[in-house]
Amino acid sequence: MPEGPEIRRARDELAQVLEQGKVTKIFFAFDHLKPYQSKLKNNRIIEVNAKGKAMLIRFSNGYTIYSHNQLYGKWIISPDGKIPDVKRQLRLAIHMQQGAAFLYSASDISVLKEHELVNHPYLSKLGLELLSATTTQEMVKQRLLTFHKSRRTLMTLLQDQRVLAGIGNYLCCEILHVSGLHPETRICDLNQQQLELIADNSFQLTRQSYETAGITNLLSRAEKLAKQGIEFESYRFNVYRRKGLSCYQCGDVIVKGKFSGRMGYCCLGCQPL
Repeated sequence: MPEGPEIRRARDELAQVLEQGKVTKIFFAFDHLKPYQSKLKNNRIIEVNAKGKAMLIRFSNGYTIYSHNQLYGKWIISPDGKIPDVKRQLRLAIHMQQGAAFLYSASDISVLKEHELVNHPYLSKLGLELLSATTTQEMVKQRLLTFHKSRRTLMTLLQDQRVLAGIGNYLCCEILHVSGLHPETRICDLNQQQLELIADNSFQLTRQSYETAGITNLLSRAEKLAKQGIEFESYRFNVYRRKGLSCYQCGDVIVKGKFSGRMGYCCLGCQPL
């Protein structure tokens, strides 16, 4: 599933094509949304925004298209407006004079008025946005402090969008590894230093992933591996998708398993329970 950094990067690409432009043609695959095609055509798109793992496309007539990529959703930009040749199901197409944007495979799409966004079941419950320009490391620390008495494990709490918006499975595994904490550690068992470490790494790694198109590994190490000809997917992570390989930090074998009911990766040498 795309996580906060991937959705934010998709937002940046969409904004370049859609923002401040007038819609020349729009297509919805779902029948209940087709009536909005005539309502949105010829209207200007005033803003494209990312909230957690959701995309919001605001129109000048007060409507907003909400979409959530879920597991397999993917936005594709077409500068010439031609439909891409991909083996996916087209769900939404927005055509502009300067290009087009296509959303494939996602099914969680709706068209809402401003007052409906406030009470939206996903948007209304989002926690602190890690990639918001106004979010600081101190705010992340204070947010986690409010859950310090909780008996929930870090594996489940960090991926709860109501706590910190944008962290999914790969970010969670990477944050915990860099912090030296086992996925099933309870937040109530952390000392002040560990809590601050989790907060700092949540903030920094999420932003690093956004800025580098998905790299959560140590950047100097990733650069060295890239120069050696290692493929991107093989050097971008510390532990995620590295089952059976040696930990860069301590040399122990990385394990894959279920932690608090969620699949994940960790190094037991660096992250003892």
